[in-house]
Amino acid sequence: MNCRVVVEAAVPVYDVESPDEAVRIAISKTGEMLNPDLNYVEINMGERSCPHCGESMEPAFIAADESLVALELEMTVFNVEREEHASRIARKEIGQRLENIPLEVLDVEVIEDEDDESTNDESNDSEESASDDDEVLPEFEDLIE
Repeated sequence: MNCRVVVEAAVPVYDVESPDEAVRIAISKTGEMLNPDLNYVEINMGERSCPHCGESMEPAFIAADESLVALELEMTVFNVEREEHASRIARKEIGQRLENIPLEVLDVEVIEDEDDESTNDESNDSEESASDDDEVLPEFEDLIE
């Protein structure tokens, strides 16, 4: 079983003036820490909301020119036994490169194997082809004329 795991990271950024600047620096800093070993991890802005009213907030909290930025890191984990196994692998792989940055698993999604889908498609195609034998596609030369 393959799983897509989303991990939230709280990345500290220093000497910033705006939330946009903090997010850009946090993404760059995280990318540097993950590359080249984990260049397949997707880095996105995190989503924050007010705990009281539920209103959407900026992914960066700034105080005294320092910021804490919420980022979402996504990676696919292959050949795992359970979703819990996938989340532990993702946290370990990402956590080894992001020292002193807190991580929390947000979501684990099971990905369907392409082999299973292709075998289902082939069986459906063979059933359809038996009923479509009467219809024959014209030759390429006939279409040009």
